[in-house]
Amino acid sequence: MPNDTINDFNQQVIEEFRAHQGRVGGHFEGARLILLTTTGARSGAPHTTPVGYLPDGGERILVIASAGGAHRHPAWYHNLVAHPEVTVESGAFTYQARAVVLADEERDRAFARAVEADPGWAAYQEKTRRVIPVVALYEIAGDGPPNINAGSMGEAIKVVHDAFRRELALIRQEMSATKGNIPQLGAQLRVNCLTFCHGLHNHHTGEDIGLFPFLADRRPASAPVLERLREEHERIAELVEDLRRAVATEDPAVARAEVERLTAELEAHLAYEEEQLIPLLDAAA
Repeated sequence: MPNDTINDFNQQVIEEFRAHQGRVGGHFEGARLILLTTTGARSGAPHTTPVGYLPDGGERILVIASAGGAHRHPAWYHNLVAHPEVTVESGAFTYQARAVVLADEERDRAFARAVEADPGWAAYQEKTRRVIPVVALYEIAGDGPPNINAGSMGEAIKVVHDAFRRELALIRQEMSATKGNIPQLGAQLRVNCLTFCHGLHNHHTGEDIGLFPFLADRRPASAPVLERLREEHERIAELVEDLRRAVATEDPAVARAEVERLTAELEAHLAYEEEQLIPLLDAAA
């Protein structure tokens, strides 16, 4: 495909991604996607590329420099090797990250997980003589609250909630997949579940210690709502622990049942929180 065509396609994806907080259609619909902005190895200019990623716990995500199995590494890979500090747009959040190229057994384990989840990665590796790199992106902690891609505090709640909804929908879809009519709970799917659990825990902790006191101070009449939300956080935390234990058993049926329980309670919680808090936050602003 000519470079101009690739650039036009990427720009369309970038614009759609930013306009819809990470939701895109077409070829990337339903995929885990980020926008990765690197600094040109030679030019020093910023370059933004849509890239698929793999969850990998609470501290990092993984990107794979497959270039569709081409014999040369993609330009974004050369850029981050030369300039390891990058910008990541997840749809809900924008943050700075440090890129680390995985090596030896760590790279091989991560790539094997990716292949188990999607054999397309193996097909790319078979097409090329190069060893396809796997890169970890570690978020660089910043001062202050996270940079949420929203125009108001109320919109920020909805944007973050929708990101959790999309990820949980992907996990449920992955849970329903089978190989030869046999349910699977592969290594990458287990990581996806645990990463989701970690992110949800951090989100609720942030609300408990930051957002809820802020609202309680400015809107004392919201106390009953905030108390109910705290109680729901405790209930959801119990379900998250149940899911973690189920994933550890590596039993697909048990894990799927816990995902469905968590989904039902979490969706009800998110809907109630949006109904109650978005008007309060918009009024406070």
